[in-house]
Amino acid sequence: MSLRLSTVILPYRRWSEGGRSAWMRAEQLGFHTAYTYDHLSWRSFRDGPWFGAVPTLTAAAAVTDRLRLGTLVTSPNFRHPVTLAKELISLDDISGGRVTLGIGAGGTGFDATALGQEPWTPRERADRLAEFVPLLDRLLTEDAVSFEGRFYSAHEARNIPGCVQRPRLPFAVAATGPRGLKLAARHGQAWVTTGDPKLYENGTPEQSLEALRGQTEKLSEACAAIGRDTAGLDKILLTGFTPDRGRPLQSLDAFVDFAGRHRELGFTEIVIHWPIPDSDFAADEKVFERIAMEALAQLP
Repeated sequence: MSLRLSTVILPYRRWSEGGRSAWMRAEQLGFHTAYTYDHLSWRSFRDGPWFGAVPTLTAAAAVTDRLRLGTLVTSPNFRHPVTLAKELISLDDISGGRVTLGIGAGGTGFDATALGQEPWTPRERADRLAEFVPLLDRLLTEDAVSFEGRFYSAHEARNIPGCVQRPRLPFAVAATGPRGLKLAARHGQAWVTTGDPKLYENGTPEQSLEALRGQTEKLSEACAAIGRDTAGLDKILLTGFTPDRGRPLQSLDAFVDFAGRHRELGFTEIVIHWPIPDSDFAADEKVFERIAMEALAQLP
């Protein structure tokens, strides 16, 4: 099974002070996709610079030619399907059809309260995502959409000419629960996971592999329930949140071993964080670049 290697570039640097060069370098290194986080602020970066995902990806589209671009992930916490669809169609056009939308239910971080609302419960987030994704699907594939839902509405929303990618740009649905996995099976061109968060602090890499195996099996069951072959759904692992943490980026051999074990589980794409000094994503840039250029060729 072939494996793709991608990266995620956090939008914490001004475009003129390293932001632009990172996206250009990602293309030079041969990454399949460069993603960014779609947050208003995030964790330890809250009190420092943090830029918007869609403008950042638009700028990245203008300085790259082959690199795919995407979000990991967009959520309903501060997005509305109607306005998001318009931005995505524009971004897909500017990039020449190189955009993937990572989408998930979101969490209880700063995005959850920045608009003045109380943070939603996991059930409430799942309820919104279950309405958000099908409506966004329609908005990206139909010229005009009217819809009255429990959470979202659209009144003769026009989205002409639609996406460059047909019938629309691909969705990579982040999910581990049954409702999210059903959305991934029905609407996703890819599925995204970060592993089992309960194992991050005290779990082992072996336990993480077993948890991921269980997630992929549940995804297969969700696909089978609607008559879909799971082989047609890409499986993306966003690294850095399993018990392995940053160890796979410590050496080329360590990453090749990590990638090989996860490829055996059926993953088709592994995403590694662009190094950020003095953070949870600190890594040796020379090792990182060597992984980008050499790791996949060393997989058996």
